[in-house]
Amino acid sequence: MKRIGFILVAVAAILTGLIVGTLNSVPVSLDLLWVQLEIPLGLAILLGFSTGLIAGLSMVYLGGVLPLRLQLRKARSSLARQTRDNQHDQGKPGLDAPGD
Repeated sequence: MKRIGFILVAVAAILTGLIVGTLNSVPVSLDLLWVQLEIPLGLAILLGFSTGLIAGLSMVYLGGVLPLRLQLRKARSSLARQTRDNQHDQGKPGLDAPGD
C-alpha cells in the first residue's frame, strides 16, 4: 500500500514539474552573489519551491521531531534501568525474608 502511495505521489510531482516547466519557459536571470545563471522560469519556481520545502522540513525535524526522539530515548533507557534494578532487587533475599 505504501508503494502505491509513493508511486502516485512521484507521478503527481513529475507531472506538476512538467506542467510548470512547460508553461513557464521564459528565461530569467538568477544572481546568487558569486554565480549568475540564466535558467527557465519554471525551473526557478521549482527550485525555489524545493528549497523552501527542504528548509521547512529540516526546521520541523530539528525543532520538533529530534527533541522528542531524544526524550523518548532517555525515557526508554530510564525505564530499562528501573526494570533491571527491580529484577535485580527481587532476586536478592531481603532483611525480612522468610526463613531467617
